[in-house]
Amino acid sequence: MNEEIQFLLDSLKENMDKAIAHLEHEFKSIRAGKANPSMLSAVTVDYYGSQTPLSQVANVGTLDAHTISIQPWEKSLINEIETAIRNADLGFNPTNNGESVIINVPILTEERRKELAKQAKSETENAKISLRNDRKEALHELKKLGVSEDLEKNVEIDIQEEIDKYSKRIDEHYEVKEKEIMTV
Repeated sequence: MNEEIQFLLDSLKENMDKAIAHLEHEFKSIRAGKANPSMLSAVTVDYYGSQTPLSQVANVGTLDAHTISIQPWEKSLINEIETAIRNADLGFNPTNNGESVIINVPILTEERRKELAKQAKSETENAKISLRNDRKEALHELKKLGVSEDLEKNVEIDIQEEIDKYSKRIDEHYEVKEKEIMTV
């Protein structure tokens, strides 16, 4: 197989790996009932005029299965952190005790679990759409290479096999996340 085709396949795999990494990142923000510091990974705090990830301005940890504790490195950030968590629209109601910010993670209702599972399914579909776009782009690039019809057909089959493999991985990620969400 020539170098251009190998580059095309490597580029396709790289893009599909990014799609799965993005899906994993999105799944981290979908809570599953137990308190986990990664639930706050999308929260950014106004730190001296720039938006900074919460984990870079405070220690974030769990006290128990339903409580997250945020210990800011600078006490002056407590109100900023509290506001940032509220504005992130994660469904949390943070409180501060003057030293740290505490979040009590409520136990999920059945209805809320179903909503979160639906959200996870939506993210799964977005990842699959990304795969289809990657396939379309790869096939377009393949046509531009001007290789023989037989080689083109073989590479198309290789591309589809890779897409199928990654699509299966995405489904497996979803199944794990759905089970995590629906487990009481």
